[in-house]
Amino acid sequence: MENGPAGSQHPAPESRRDAPVPAPGSGVSFVMPVLNERAYLRQAVETVLRQEVDGPVEIVLALGPSTDGTTELARDLAAQDPRIVLVDNPGTDIPIGLNAAIRASSHPTVVRVDAHSELPPGYAALGLEILAEQRAANVGGVMRAHGRRPFQRAVARAYNSRIGLGGAAYHSGGEPGEAESAYLGVMRRAVLDEVGLYDETIRRGEDWELNLRIREAGYRVWFDPRLAVTYWPRESWRRLAQQFLATGTWRGELVRRYRLRNGLRYFAPPALVLALPCSAAVGALQAADVLTGPAAWVASVVHLPVGAYALLIAGVAAGPGGGESWRDKVCTLAVLPTMHLAWGAGFLRGVLRGARHTVDGSRLRQERVAGARPEGT
Repeated sequence: MENGPAGSQHPAPESRRDAPVPAPGSGVSFVMPVLNERAYLRQAVETVLRQEVDGPVEIVLALGPSTDGTTELARDLAAQDPRIVLVDNPGTDIPIGLNAAIRASSHPTVVRVDAHSELPPGYAALGLEILAEQRAANVGGVMRAHGRRPFQRAVARAYNSRIGLGGAAYHSGGEPGEAESAYLGVMRRAVLDEVGLYDETIRRGEDWELNLRIREAGYRVWFDPRLAVTYWPRESWRRLAQQFLATGTWRGELVRRYRLRNGLRYFAPPALVLALPCSAAVGALQAADVLTGPAAWVASVVHLPVGAYALLIAGVAAGPGGGESWRDKVCTLAVLPTMHLAWGAGFLRGVLRGARHTVDGSRLRQERVAGARPEGT
Protein backbone atom coordinates (compact mmCIF):
# COMPACT_ATOMS: atom_id res chain seq x y z
CA MET A 1 0.00 0.00 0.00
CA GLU A 2 2.18 2.83 -1.24
CA ASN A 3 1.22 6.44 -0.77
CA GLY A 4 0.42 7.20 -4.40
CA PRO A 5 -1.93 5.73 -6.96
CA ALA A 6 -0.62 3.20 -9.41
CA GLY A 7 -1.43 2.90 -13.05
CA SER A 8 -0.08 6.02 -14.76
CA GLN A 9 2.11 5.44 -17.80
CA HIS A 10 5.75 6.32 -18.31
CA PRO A 11 6.45 8.82 -21.12
CA ALA A 12 7.01 7.32 -24.56
CA PRO A 13 10.71 6.64 -25.26
CA GLU A 14 10.85 9.30 -27.97
CA SER A 15 9.74 11.94 -25.47
CA ARG A 16 12.38 11.09 -22.88
CA ARG A 17 14.68 13.81 -21.60
CA ASP A 18 18.00 13.32 -19.87
CA ALA A 19 18.34 15.14 -16.58
CA PRO A 20 21.31 17.52 -16.39
CA VAL A 21 24.46 16.20 -14.73
CA PRO A 22 26.22 18.84 -12.60
CA ALA A 23 29.94 19.37 -12.80
CA PRO A 24 32.05 17.10 -10.56
CA GLY A 25 32.42 18.40 -7.03
CA SER A 26 29.25 20.52 -7.17
CA GLY A 27 28.04 19.27 -3.80
CA VAL A 28 24.91 17.78 -2.27
CA SER A 29 22.12 19.28 -0.16
CA PHE A 30 20.20 16.99 2.18
CA VAL A 31 16.74 18.21 3.19
CA MET A 32 14.78 16.98 6.20
CA PRO A 33 11.41 18.12 7.60
CA VAL A 34 11.45 17.77 11.38
CA LEU A 35 8.60 17.73 13.91
CA ASN A 36 8.76 16.13 17.37
CA GLU A 37 11.71 13.88 16.54
CA ARG A 38 14.06 14.39 19.48
CA ALA A 39 14.55 10.66 19.98
CA TYR A 40 15.67 10.12 16.38
CA LEU A 41 17.09 13.42 15.11
CA ARG A 42 20.71 13.25 16.27
CA GLN A 43 21.39 9.83 14.75
CA ALA A 44 19.61 10.75 11.52
CA VAL A 45 21.71 13.91 11.14
CA GLU A 46 24.95 12.14 12.02
CA THR A 47 24.43 9.50 9.32
CA VAL A 48 23.94 12.33 6.82
CA LEU A 49 27.06 14.21 7.85
CA ARG A 50 29.13 11.02 7.55
CA GLN A 51 28.28 10.72 3.84
CA GLU A 52 31.35 11.10 1.62
CA VAL A 53 30.77 12.74 -1.75
CA ASP A 54 32.81 14.69 -4.26
CA GLY A 55 32.15 18.23 -3.11
CA PRO A 56 30.59 20.08 -0.18
CA VAL A 57 27.68 18.73 1.86
CA GLU A 58 24.96 20.52 3.79
CA ILE A 59 21.80 19.41 5.56
CA VAL A 60 18.84 21.78 5.76
CA LEU A 61 16.42 21.06 8.60
CA ALA A 62 12.91 22.49 8.24
CA LEU A 63 11.79 22.89 11.85
CA GLY A 64 8.11 22.54 12.63
CA PRO A 65 6.52 23.64 15.94
CA SER A 66 7.84 20.75 18.04
CA THR A 67 6.88 20.36 21.69
CA ASP A 68 9.44 17.75 22.76
CA GLY A 69 12.71 19.69 22.58
CA THR A 70 13.47 18.85 18.95
CA THR A 71 14.01 22.49 17.99
CA GLU A 72 16.45 23.05 20.85
CA LEU A 73 18.38 19.92 19.90
CA ALA A 74 18.52 21.03 16.25
CA ARG A 75 19.92 24.40 17.29
CA ASP A 76 22.58 22.71 19.42
CA LEU A 77 23.57 20.50 16.50
CA ALA A 78 23.73 23.48 14.14
CA ALA A 79 25.92 25.39 16.58
CA GLN A 80 28.41 22.51 16.49
CA ASP A 81 28.55 22.04 12.71
CA PRO A 82 28.24 24.79 10.06
CA ARG A 83 27.01 22.24 7.53
CA ILE A 84 23.66 22.16 9.36
CA VAL A 85 21.26 24.88 8.16
CA LEU A 86 17.97 25.63 9.92
CA VAL A 87 14.80 27.03 8.36
CA ASP A 88 11.35 27.51 9.86
CA ASN A 89 8.30 25.47 8.92
CA PRO A 90 5.59 27.20 11.00
CA GLY A 91 3.01 24.57 10.09
CA THR A 92 3.18 20.81 10.38
CA ASP A 93 2.92 19.84 6.71
CA ILE A 94 5.80 17.85 5.23
CA PRO A 95 5.68 19.29 1.66
CA ILE A 96 5.81 22.86 2.95
CA GLY A 97 8.84 22.02 5.06
CA LEU A 98 10.53 20.21 2.18
CA ASN A 99 10.01 23.16 -0.15
CA ALA A 100 11.37 25.59 2.43
CA ALA A 101 14.46 23.41 2.86
CA ILE A 102 14.99 23.02 -0.89
CA ARG A 103 14.70 26.78 -1.46
CA ALA A 104 17.30 27.36 1.26
CA SER A 105 19.69 24.75 -0.15
CA SER A 106 22.82 25.58 -2.12
CA HIS A 107 23.78 22.58 -4.25
CA PRO A 108 22.52 21.09 -7.56
CA THR A 109 21.66 17.66 -6.13
CA VAL A 110 19.01 17.35 -3.40
CA VAL A 111 18.65 14.28 -1.18
CA ARG A 112 15.46 13.91 0.82
CA VAL A 113 15.95 12.42 4.28
CA ASP A 114 13.42 11.46 6.95
CA ALA A 115 14.08 12.13 10.62
CA HIS A 116 13.09 8.50 11.29
CA SER A 117 15.69 7.27 8.81
CA GLU A 118 19.40 6.49 8.94
CA LEU A 119 21.54 6.52 5.80
CA PRO A 120 24.16 3.79 5.37
CA PRO A 121 27.74 4.75 4.43
CA GLY A 122 28.04 5.44 0.71
CA TYR A 123 24.33 6.09 0.17
CA ALA A 124 24.73 9.55 -1.34
CA ALA A 125 27.74 8.61 -3.47
CA LEU A 126 25.88 5.62 -4.89
CA GLY A 127 22.81 7.75 -5.56
CA LEU A 128 24.92 10.27 -7.47
CA GLU A 129 26.50 7.46 -9.47
CA ILE A 130 23.11 6.01 -10.44
CA LEU A 131 21.71 9.44 -11.34
CA ALA A 132 24.63 10.05 -13.69
CA GLU A 133 24.53 6.57 -15.24
CA GLN A 134 20.79 6.65 -15.92
CA ARG A 135 20.55 10.39 -16.58
CA ALA A 136 17.56 10.23 -14.22
CA ALA A 137 15.96 13.13 -12.38
CA ASN A 138 15.26 11.13 -9.23
CA VAL A 139 16.45 7.81 -7.84
CA GLY A 140 15.28 5.97 -4.75
CA GLY A 141 15.71 2.59 -3.15
CA VAL A 142 14.41 0.39 -0.36
CA MET A 143 13.09 1.18 3.11
CA ARG A 144 14.49 -1.32 5.62
CA ALA A 145 12.30 -0.96 8.71
CA HIS A 146 13.72 -1.85 12.14
CA GLY A 147 12.37 -1.78 15.68
CA ARG A 148 13.72 -1.57 19.21
CA ARG A 149 10.84 -2.92 21.30
CA PRO A 150 8.23 -5.63 20.53
CA PHE A 151 5.56 -3.30 19.12
CA GLN A 152 7.93 -1.35 16.90
CA ARG A 153 9.57 -4.58 15.76
CA ALA A 154 6.14 -5.91 14.79
CA VAL A 155 5.48 -2.76 12.76
CA ALA A 156 8.88 -3.14 11.10
CA ARG A 157 8.16 -6.75 10.16
CA ALA A 158 4.83 -5.66 8.68
CA TYR A 159 6.55 -2.94 6.65
CA ASN A 160 9.03 -5.45 5.29
CA SER A 161 6.47 -8.11 4.37
CA ARG A 162 4.04 -8.57 1.49
CA ILE A 163 1.22 -9.22 3.98
CA GLY A 164 1.79 -5.91 5.71
CA LEU A 165 2.10 -3.41 2.87
CA GLY A 166 1.34 -5.39 -0.25
CA GLY A 167 4.82 -5.98 -1.63
CA ALA A 168 5.70 -2.56 -3.04
CA ALA A 169 9.22 -2.49 -4.49
CA TYR A 170 10.52 0.08 -2.04
CA HIS A 171 9.52 -2.21 0.84
CA SER A 172 10.34 -5.65 -0.54
CA GLY A 173 13.00 -4.88 -3.16
CA GLY A 174 13.10 -5.87 -6.81
CA GLU A 175 15.08 -5.31 -9.98
CA PRO A 176 16.53 -1.90 -10.87
CA GLY A 177 14.50 0.04 -13.38
CA GLU A 178 12.15 2.90 -14.06
CA ALA A 179 9.56 3.54 -11.37
CA GLU A 180 6.47 5.64 -10.73
CA SER A 181 7.89 7.08 -7.54
CA ALA A 182 10.98 6.91 -5.35
CA TYR A 183 11.37 6.40 -1.61
CA LEU A 184 12.94 9.61 -0.23
CA GLY A 185 14.91 10.37 -3.39
CA VAL A 186 18.22 11.68 -4.72
CA MET A 187 17.08 14.45 -7.07
CA ARG A 188 18.39 17.01 -9.53
CA ARG A 189 17.61 20.50 -8.31
CA ALA A 190 17.24 21.88 -11.85
CA VAL A 191 14.42 19.44 -12.56
CA LEU A 192 12.71 20.25 -9.26
CA ASP A 193 12.81 23.93 -10.13
CA GLU A 194 11.42 23.18 -13.58
CA VAL A 195 8.42 21.12 -12.42
CA GLY A 196 7.66 23.25 -9.38
CA LEU A 197 8.80 21.44 -6.18
CA TYR A 198 6.28 19.62 -3.96
CA ASP A 199 2.55 20.34 -4.12
CA GLU A 200 1.83 21.97 -0.76
CA THR A 201 -1.87 21.07 -0.90
CA ILE A 202 -1.04 17.35 -0.60
CA ARG A 203 -0.18 16.38 2.96
CA ARG A 204 0.52 12.69 2.31
CA GLY A 205 1.65 11.13 -0.96
CA GLU A 206 3.40 14.33 -2.01
CA ASP A 207 6.35 12.28 -3.26
CA TRP A 208 4.21 10.35 -5.74
CA GLU A 209 2.63 13.53 -7.09
CA LEU A 210 6.02 15.21 -7.55
CA ASN A 211 7.34 12.17 -9.40
CA LEU A 212 4.23 12.17 -11.59
CA ARG A 213 5.13 15.69 -12.77
CA ILE A 214 8.78 14.69 -13.21
CA ARG A 215 7.73 11.80 -15.45
CA GLU A 216 5.18 13.89 -17.34
CA ALA A 217 8.01 16.34 -18.09
CA GLY A 218 9.82 13.45 -19.79
CA TYR A 219 12.43 12.64 -17.13
CA ARG A 220 13.24 9.26 -15.62
CA VAL A 221 12.46 8.23 -12.06
CA TRP A 222 14.64 5.26 -11.17
CA PHE A 223 14.51 2.49 -8.56
CA ASP A 224 17.66 0.72 -7.37
CA PRO A 225 17.51 -1.72 -4.42
CA ARG A 226 21.15 -1.04 -3.56
CA LEU A 227 19.96 2.23 -2.03
CA ALA A 228 18.69 0.79 1.25
CA VAL A 229 17.75 3.10 4.14
CA THR A 230 17.11 2.15 7.76
CA TYR A 231 13.70 3.38 8.92
CA TRP A 232 12.27 3.44 12.46
CA PRO A 233 8.46 3.14 12.25
CA ARG A 234 5.83 4.33 14.73
CA GLU A 235 6.30 2.88 18.19
CA SER A 236 2.77 2.94 19.66
CA TRP A 237 -0.62 1.62 18.61
CA ARG A 238 -2.27 5.04 18.64
CA ARG A 239 0.36 6.68 16.50
CA LEU A 240 0.39 3.77 14.05
CA ALA A 241 -3.39 4.00 13.63
CA GLN A 242 -3.21 7.78 13.15
CA GLN A 243 -0.48 7.45 10.54
CA PHE A 244 -2.25 4.79 8.48
CA LEU A 245 -5.63 6.51 8.69
CA ALA A 246 -4.09 9.70 7.29
CA THR A 247 -2.08 7.81 4.65
CA GLY A 248 -5.15 5.91 3.48
CA THR A 249 -7.23 9.08 3.38
CA TRP A 250 -4.71 10.87 1.19
CA ARG A 251 -4.38 7.80 -1.00
CA GLY A 252 -8.11 8.02 -1.60
CA GLU A 253 -7.79 11.74 -2.27
CA LEU A 254 -5.11 11.13 -4.90
CA VAL A 255 -7.26 8.50 -6.60
CA ARG A 256 -10.18 10.92 -6.51
CA ARG A 257 -8.07 13.81 -7.79
CA TYR A 258 -6.17 12.03 -10.56
CA ARG A 259 -8.70 9.33 -11.58
CA LEU A 260 -6.00 6.70 -11.86
CA ARG A 261 -6.21 2.94 -11.74
CA ASN A 262 -5.19 0.92 -8.70
CA GLY A 263 -3.91 -2.62 -8.37
CA LEU A 264 -6.19 -5.14 -6.68
CA ARG A 265 -4.12 -5.09 -3.49
CA TYR A 266 -5.25 -1.52 -2.84
CA PHE A 267 -8.87 -2.61 -2.62
CA ALA A 268 -8.28 -5.42 -0.10
CA PRO A 269 -8.16 -3.18 3.03
CA PRO A 270 -11.29 -1.13 2.17
CA ALA A 271 -13.09 -4.35 1.22
CA LEU A 272 -12.20 -5.75 4.65
CA VAL A 273 -13.50 -2.59 6.33
CA LEU A 274 -16.84 -3.04 4.53
CA ALA A 275 -16.99 -6.79 5.16
CA LEU A 276 -16.59 -6.55 8.94
CA PRO A 277 -19.84 -4.69 9.75
CA CYS A 278 -21.70 -6.76 7.17
CA SER A 279 -20.46 -9.96 8.81
CA ALA A 280 -21.35 -8.65 12.27
CA ALA A 281 -24.86 -7.66 11.15
CA VAL A 282 -25.52 -11.01 9.49
CA GLY A 283 -24.16 -12.84 12.52
CA ALA A 284 -26.46 -10.89 14.84
CA LEU A 285 -29.50 -11.62 12.67
CA GLN A 286 -28.58 -15.30 12.55
CA ALA A 287 -28.08 -15.48 16.32
CA ALA A 288 -31.47 -13.86 16.88
CA ASP A 289 -33.13 -16.32 14.47
CA VAL A 290 -34.28 -13.42 12.33
CA LEU A 291 -32.28 -14.78 9.41
CA THR A 292 -32.89 -18.50 8.99
CA GLY A 293 -33.14 -21.21 6.37
CA PRO A 294 -31.64 -20.87 2.89
CA ALA A 295 -31.34 -17.09 3.28
CA ALA A 296 -29.09 -17.59 6.29
CA TRP A 297 -26.86 -19.97 4.34
CA VAL A 298 -26.57 -17.53 1.45
CA ALA A 299 -25.88 -14.62 3.78
CA SER A 300 -23.15 -16.63 5.51
CA VAL A 301 -20.95 -16.02 2.48
CA VAL A 302 -20.12 -12.63 4.00
CA HIS A 303 -18.31 -14.42 6.84
CA LEU A 304 -15.83 -16.08 4.49
CA PRO A 305 -13.47 -13.13 3.80
CA VAL A 306 -13.49 -12.12 7.46
CA GLY A 307 -12.73 -15.67 8.58
CA ALA A 308 -10.03 -16.08 5.94
CA TYR A 309 -8.42 -12.81 7.02
CA ALA A 310 -8.47 -13.85 10.68
CA LEU A 311 -6.82 -17.16 9.82
CA LEU A 312 -4.20 -15.39 7.69
CA ILE A 313 -3.26 -12.96 10.46
CA ALA A 314 -3.19 -15.73 13.07
CA GLY A 315 -0.99 -17.83 10.80
CA VAL A 316 1.45 -14.98 10.21
CA ALA A 317 1.63 -14.19 13.94
CA ALA A 318 2.19 -17.83 14.89
CA GLY A 319 4.85 -18.40 12.25
CA PRO A 320 8.34 -16.93 11.74
CA GLY A 321 6.81 -13.71 10.41
CA GLY A 322 5.32 -13.04 13.84
CA GLY A 323 8.68 -12.75 15.58
CA GLU A 324 10.41 -14.93 18.13
CA SER A 325 8.87 -14.15 21.53
CA TRP A 326 5.23 -14.36 22.57
CA ARG A 327 5.25 -10.56 22.98
CA ASP A 328 6.37 -10.19 19.37
CA LYS A 329 3.55 -12.46 18.22
CA VAL A 330 0.89 -10.66 20.27
CA CYS A 331 2.09 -7.35 18.86
CA THR A 332 1.88 -8.76 15.35
CA LEU A 333 -1.76 -9.70 16.01
CA ALA A 334 -2.40 -6.06 16.93
CA VAL A 335 -0.27 -4.39 14.27
CA LEU A 336 -1.45 -6.02 11.04
CA PRO A 337 -5.21 -5.42 11.52
CA THR A 338 -4.50 -1.88 12.72
CA MET A 339 -2.54 -1.06 9.59
CA HIS A 340 -5.05 -2.67 7.23
CA LEU A 341 -8.24 -1.37 8.85
CA ALA A 342 -6.98 2.16 9.49
CA TRP A 343 -5.66 2.46 5.94
CA GLY A 344 -8.81 0.92 4.46
CA ALA A 345 -11.11 3.22 6.44
CA GLY A 346 -9.02 6.21 5.42
CA PHE A 347 -9.07 5.17 1.77
CA LEU A 348 -12.87 4.96 1.75
CA ARG A 349 -13.12 8.35 3.41
CA GLY A 350 -10.67 9.90 0.97
CA VAL A 351 -12.42 8.49 -2.10
CA LEU A 352 -15.92 9.39 -0.91
CA ARG A 353 -15.38 12.84 0.57
CA GLY A 354 -11.77 13.80 -0.11
CA ALA A 355 -8.92 14.33 2.33
CA ARG A 356 -9.86 17.97 3.02
CA HIS A 357 -7.76 19.02 6.03
CA THR A 358 -6.70 15.54 7.17
CA VAL A 359 -3.31 15.57 8.90
CA ASP A 360 -1.11 12.79 10.23
CA GLY A 361 -1.79 13.12 13.95
CA SER A 362 1.08 10.77 14.79
CA ARG A 363 3.53 13.60 14.04
CA LEU A 364 1.90 16.23 16.23
CA ARG A 365 2.99 15.03 19.64
CA GLN A 366 6.01 12.83 20.28
CA GLU A 367 5.49 10.08 22.83
CA ARG A 368 8.30 8.57 24.86
CA VAL A 369 10.06 5.98 22.72
CA ALA A 370 10.63 2.79 24.68
CA GLY A 371 14.20 1.64 24.43
CA ALA A 372 15.53 4.92 23.05
CA ARG A 373 18.32 6.68 24.92
CA PRO A 374 17.45 10.22 26.02
CA GLU A 375 19.69 12.92 24.63
CA GLY A 376 22.62 13.75 26.83
CA THR A 377 22.90 10.29 28.43
